[in-house]
Amino acid sequence: MGMTITEKIIAAHAKKGHVQPGEIVDVDVDGVFVHDVFGPAVIDEFKRQNRAIWDSSKITMVIDHELPAVSENAGAGYQKMVEFSKASNIKHFYYGEGVCHQVIPEKGRVKPGELFIGADSHTVTYGALTAFSTGIGTKEMAGICGTGRIWLKVPETIKFVINGELPDGVFSKDLILYIIGKMKADGCVYKAVEYSGTAIEKLSMDARFTLANMTVEMGAKNAMIGFDHTTKTWVEKRGIKEYTVYANDPDAKFEEVHTLEAKEVVPQTAGPAGVDDVKAIERVRGTNIHQVFVGSCTNGRLEDLEIAAKIIKGRKIADYIKLIITPASKSIYLQAIERGLIRTFIDAGALVSGPGCGLCYGVHGGVLGKGEIAVCTNNRNFSGRLGHRDAKVYLASPATAVASAIEGKIADPRRYLRG
Repeated sequence: MGMTITEKIIAAHAKKGHVQPGEIVDVDVDGVFVHDVFGPAVIDEFKRQNRAIWDSSKITMVIDHELPAVSENAGAGYQKMVEFSKASNIKHFYYGEGVCHQVIPEKGRVKPGELFIGADSHTVTYGALTAFSTGIGTKEMAGICGTGRIWLKVPETIKFVINGELPDGVFSKDLILYIIGKMKADGCVYKAVEYSGTAIEKLSMDARFTLANMTVEMGAKNAMIGFDHTTKTWVEKRGIKEYTVYANDPDAKFEEVHTLEAKEVVPQTAGPAGVDDVKAIERVRGTNIHQVFVGSCTNGRLEDLEIAAKIIKGRKIADYIKLIITPASKSIYLQAIERGLIRTFIDAGALVSGPGCGLCYGVHGGVLGKGEIAVCTNNRNFSGRLGHRDAKVYLASPATAVASAIEGKIADPRRYLRG
């Protein structure tokens, strides 16, 4: 029996010729990362385990959630990570560079074919690069930092084949929301989710990162998109020349295969009752809102900002509406400045904040008050995550978000993109 991409990567890192779903294997890890929310706890656990660092060159530390420090505890946590990194000779330490899930691929810290682990659930994002990547807890991460290994259960793979081309005004965020709406939050628990088809082949890397990023919202263990010319161009542009490419065997077995036509997808929103409370734009259009957020590890990339700027250029946001734009990384911020995007946002009445997690983390950068309603491009809208428990959050694409800021209510972006 042949293997899927996910199974092949796990088999290679377990030093086995073949693995099968349900098998538990001990694998070598190519790299790990920790951010500032869980970093202090990982360090405390690592010291408790009394281990030595496995390989300081393969450990990455990112300060992105509570940046600049939002409390005394956040400041103390930052110092703990600095001291640990200095003592352990960890050179890959990023402060102010942006959101971890954008910074790590940008810096070449993860490559195609690798097995990469992070102390954050959205580590699944790197499946867009045809890497096996997943999130774990602090105790497991402390163990890896001392051993370079972890036990994994080989997941079954659910495959989505999306053919055709997404219509104008419809983006990868709409596609993943559409799929989540079909599968629900528990539809892919501990599964590898693979995306393929002609529609996926046409997606940019920015769009693929968005798709992979939100796969965990269905409970998936990891996301996977096959290696192609788009992947090759993206990684080699970043100076990555040596990597391993894996592809599905012709007789690879999938637990489920779902096929859909991209033309079926229209702009989507998720909310306000959770990530899988997905509705087509027509069902919520006209809902009054108070705030819009464009950013996060889901939709703060350059392509996202370009789409938002295209819609809002020459226009103003509605009276009394707050529009917050947060580039996902310093590199993206600089490119947005060079292309005039930041000026476009400011002229329209937006507030542009420095690169980082910002509002998505819910402790700064536009926290919502009681009764406020927001349209956001991030990946989660759990009750209370972005502020008051009685606030309501609709997840949407950058296009839908910015169109909504212009109208002061949830709006269909397609009218702004015609012609």
